Amino acid sequence: MLQDIEVLFKIRRFDPDVDTMSRFESFPVQVKGMMTVLDGLLQVFEEQDSTLSFRFACREGVCGSCAMFINGSYRLACQTQIRELKTPEISVNPLPHLKVIKDLVVDLDPFFNKIEQVMPYLETLTAPPETEQVQTQAERKLINEVIDCILCGSCYSACPVVWFNKEYLGPAALTKAYRFVADSRDGLSPERLNQVSHEDGIWRCHTVFNCVEACPKNIQPADAIEKLRKKTISRRLKFWK
Repeated sequence: MLQDIEVLFKIRRFDPDVDTMSRFESFPVQVKGMMTVLDGLLQVFEEQDSTLSFRFACREGVCGSCAMFINGSYRLACQTQIRELKTPEISVNPLPHLKVIKDLVVDLDPFFNKIEQVMPYLETLTAPPETEQVQTQAERKLINEVIDCILCGSCYSACPVVWFNKEYLGPAALTKAYRFVADSRDGLSPERLNQVSHEDGIWRCHTVFNCVEACPKNIQPADAIEKLRKKTISRRLKFWK
């Protein structure tokens, strides 16, 4: 049986109604078993400070709601084991470079607005079949990785282009666009490529790979963007010929 330990949570706090700048507040957390950082935050909320604000939902690493900047890395609080961090102090910050609504809650409206711009849903040119739309294993393999995106916003927060260009679609939206361009069941690939092949789309990416490092699902947005570029160039060359 694991021995109980105590760690110190250093949580960045900010309430725009009363604060002019953010600050860290420290809370001792009693760790029992394999508690996660989210478990620790809930303990702080329930036993020490009920004004602490943070997001969570599924607690299974699926919804992306609890993405935070923990001990200097992008992580999902619900999947980050406190003991595995192997440190007596744990710093918990909101996603960087995004407007803070309160404490660990950030404004994700700009992020989701970019997702909406790339039509994140299947569109067919013919009437839907009466049965399922079957894919071969090879066709499915093309989207196996990118379909796992949980829209946590980590890659968007980590992207230096996003920091300075609010019009840039960002790695998550472009990865979502590729997910449908590469889907054999979708009929709007040309239109989708047109939507993203502009100066604030695939050509704005500087291939810094921050997005790859930040993704908690090990997706490679930079690779998806590069594939969109290749498809766009190939399509234009065929048109010019």
